[in-house]
Amino acid sequence: MKITLRLITSLLIVTTFVAGSFSYVQYRAEKNRLVRELERRVVILSDALKESLESPLESKNLSKISRVIERFSKREKLLGLVLYKNDGTVLAQSPADFKDLKSQASYPDEGWAENESSGRFEKIDGKLAYAYRTPLVADDQPLQSLLILQDAHYIDVRIKGIWKNNFIRLLILTVLIVLTTLLVVRWSITGPIAQVADWIKQLRLGEAQQPPKALRGDILGPLAKEVSQMAMSLQAARAAAEKEAQLRLSGESIWTPEKLKEHVRVKLGNKSLFLVSNREPYMHVRQKRAIETIVPASGMVTALEPVMRATGGTWIAHGAGDADREVCDASNKVQVPPGEPAYTLKRVWLTKEEENGHYYGFSNEGLWPLCHITHTRPVFRLDDWIQYQKVNEKFAESLLQEIGNEESPLILIQDYHFALLPLLIKNKRPDAKIAIFWHIPWPNPESFGICPWKQEILMGMMGADIIGFHTQFHCNNFLDTVDNTLECKITWENFSLERGGHETLVRPFPISVAFPGKDDSGKEVSELRQESESLKVSLLKDNGISAKFLGVGVDRLDYTKGIIERFRAIERFLEKYPQYIGRFAFVELGAPSRTHIQKYHDFVAEVEKTAEAINWRFQSKTWKPILLLKAHHSHEAIAPFYRAADLCLVTSLHDGMNLVAKEFVASRSDVDGVLILSQFTGASRELPDAVIVNPYDVEAMADAIYVSLEMPPEDRARRMKQMRSVVQDRNVYRWAANIITAMSRLPSKGNKKESELV
Repeated sequence: MKITLRLITSLLIVTTFVAGSFSYVQYRAEKNRLVRELERRVVILSDALKESLESPLESKNLSKISRVIERFSKREKLLGLVLYKNDGTVLAQSPADFKDLKSQASYPDEGWAENESSGRFEKIDGKLAYAYRTPLVADDQPLQSLLILQDAHYIDVRIKGIWKNNFIRLLILTVLIVLTTLLVVRWSITGPIAQVADWIKQLRLGEAQQPPKALRGDILGPLAKEVSQMAMSLQAARAAAEKEAQLRLSGESIWTPEKLKEHVRVKLGNKSLFLVSNREPYMHVRQKRAIETIVPASGMVTALEPVMRATGGTWIAHGAGDADREVCDASNKVQVPPGEPAYTLKRVWLTKEEENGHYYGFSNEGLWPLCHITHTRPVFRLDDWIQYQKVNEKFAESLLQEIGNEESPLILIQDYHFALLPLLIKNKRPDAKIAIFWHIPWPNPESFGICPWKQEILMGMMGADIIGFHTQFHCNNFLDTVDNTLECKITWENFSLERGGHETLVRPFPISVAFPGKDDSGKEVSELRQESESLKVSLLKDNGISAKFLGVGVDRLDYTKGIIERFRAIERFLEKYPQYIGRFAFVELGAPSRTHIQKYHDFVAEVEKTAEAINWRFQSKTWKPILLLKAHHSHEAIAPFYRAADLCLVTSLHDGMNLVAKEFVASRSDVDGVLILSQFTGASRELPDAVIVNPYDVEAMADAIYVSLEMPPEDRARRMKQMRSVVQDRNVYRWAANIITAMSRLPSKGNKKESELV
């Protein structure tokens, strides 16, 4: 109530001051205008009288003089006229009782100028009047004077009317301000604050589910953001605590962000984790006049961003957003995530030449097809190799600058973009503990042997203390490649390499996703399945399609993902099982990627052409078999499709892991849906309860779609439950804990003790 009173009082004071000031200005302007108008009329009347009296005065015809005075005295608002000699003798006057008026007008009086026309305001019978005296001159001598008395009371009336009207307006405005303020305060401040207070109370008691709508208002925008984040943190912490308690009771050990954070504290102490990748976790892009934050389409970002939230530290990456520089400080750093900073993002700037040669050239036209067995010929150019070396050196310089004097820094390097970086860092900082994780497959020695700079790449990677792959199969391929290419000691029992007195461990670390801490507020599975069904109907309707069954695929538009093979399998499925025509729709959420490379540009065109051809063949007015949504989709946009789909198709021709498979499983809290998974993904080794397929076998994939749609509910539930258990147990926090444990146990100088995994 006090804040309302203070607000109303302040508004009234300001309003009264402004209204009073404007009223005073209006009063002064109107009064001056009326006075000037009155004076002008009196002067005109005076001049007319002088002209009319000139002849009678010369002839001294008093009767004619009286008639002139009488005639002019009938003018509107004229109180009276007096013609008198300088000695005060009245020659003529009108009206006849003007004597009293004359005396009240102080005539004659020393206040009048003797030989000049002048006027002044007088009070006559309590009313305002204007007295104007002008001399009548003959032979340059003033013989008579003319006194004009004009009614000026209307000026007082007009001025009082101005003040009265403005006072009424102020009174009405005051009432409106008071009422409006009370309503605004009630609706936008006190009401929402009361709701927020009640919501926070419910949070404290563990009863709240969703924030009140009042939190989304403009006035409480900043408060809404912070309270919402605090609420989510409280709910997450409560859910994690409950989960931890359940796990302790059951004797299980599921990794959570809180557990990882504590693990990092125990293993690393005050040490920071330095993570290096080409892709940044957040891009700042300009949308019209505003700067927006987007999350790039990247499996690596999906996996590592939750880890950095939990562990803190510094993430060093290429700044690729067109507004990235605008949000960075002088050290090219920015705190992320936006609104809830948990770690530092340091950006490295690349020229167009460096980006084209390093990223589009050597990394994605050379190493990417080299490591993926998809029968796409890699392209190696000397200019690209030179830029690849320069960018690795630039990142090494930035990383060394960031490390500073920290003793035995822990560095986690990501992927094939930085194969040379471990050795560059190790040469400058031998005490650094370095791990590089290779997110894509590692080919057999014969395939890798075609790279002109294979020795430099292998030696660069072996500068690391740990080299991680998704699977043991890829570890074995790497060791075979080193054995065929370099002179070094390989200990197969320990899966380690030794060259120049430096030992490198080669280990499998199957990456994963962050499994939800609490599934849909404890709802029953039947209720969750009903929600999934309703969501499916809504998604299909929003996209203008009517169907009973929904399939989903989520990929970067990349030739390694088997998208065209997937579309051909859907076409064959509809040919073999025509009863599903008009009943099964497949949504492909495809994110354009590396479109600067001609191979990718042509591939996207081929994907679109294939989808159009299949749709043209089967579609009707209300249905088509394939809906290609080509855009960069956020996790929030993808999640509903995961939850609503009857099946998810992951048909990669070759993939290190493929986190889409695990994301789909993690999202299915209703324990429903079928995962169709390529045998050439790392995920297939962990998720045998998926329907495993060979993406090159179109017939088998078509049958797999049919089997998945016809699968009994109890079989679907059994398979999904098994897969969810695997993803929950082997989540990304366990992956990070394994790597951090291995790094923390790396031997210092002279200490050869090997690390163990958790």
